[in-house]
Amino acid sequence: MIKLPNVAPIAFTTALIAALLTPVAFADEPASKVVAASDIKWGYLNPLRGDKSPGAADLWGNRTTDTATGMLVRFNKGFESPPHIHNITYRGIVIEGQMHNDDPSAEKMWMPAGSFWTQPAGENHTTAANADTNLIYLEIDSGPYLVKPSNEKFDNGERPLNLHKDNMVWLADSDLNQINVDGVQSTYLWGNTADMNGSMIKLPAGFNGDITTNANEFRAVVIAGAVEYSSNEQSEAQALSAGSYIESKGNFTHNIANKADTPAVIYIRTNSKYHVN
Repeated sequence: MIKLPNVAPIAFTTALIAALLTPVAFADEPASKVVAASDIKWGYLNPLRGDKSPGAADLWGNRTTDTATGMLVRFNKGFESPPHIHNITYRGIVIEGQMHNDDPSAEKMWMPAGSFWTQPAGENHTTAANADTNLIYLEIDSGPYLVKPSNEKFDNGERPLNLHKDNMVWLADSDLNQINVDGVQSTYLWGNTADMNGSMIKLPAGFNGDITTNANEFRAVVIAGAVEYSSNEQSEAQALSAGSYIESKGNFTHNIANKADTPAVIYIRTNSKYHVN
């Protein structure tokens, strides 16, 4: 005769359920995601207009639903939209080319790669592109992203910002507690450092180090240059050019090397501090 352990049926059942639901069962879920620019699948910002519309690709989120989203948008040379408004506020960073975004009566101010702008919901404006290839990163905090006629304009209390690359203020490692590497610089773009915010970091040629974070939302987009990326979830280093995307959740270390002769610039959206080591 086989004797079973003297365990109360209820206690045994409770212990079994707890064992089955332990987090170990989900240990294989990745904490990070990496998308190389070369692997991005493109569609159209306005599918009904086909190739007359700017190209678009969501890096994260979904621009057609009520959620925050980060996307790439590309424009042909000579593109200029008619005056219009959006139902939501967005932020834009020029990755490649020359972009103009302003009141319909404003003279063109071409913003080169590395420039940043904000477009408030309800504000009448036009968008134009001037270079042979034009690419931006566009971000919204809620969706869907819609284009509406100028006669529906409204004032939501925000004011637009056009920040030319040459007018950006970059802080050095000596000015920032979270930057611990000589030659690395950072510029603050929007938000509250105690909450969700956006910034850019500039990694000098030859940089080889880590970005550490414990944020429950960490998203990064390569704006300029090219880097080699690796982590404990990457079997080998991956080349990431401008437009590539990285995300992580929780305690995570991103290993980045800039082997090019020019600085690399990375935009970071996060709700917690990060450190460059």
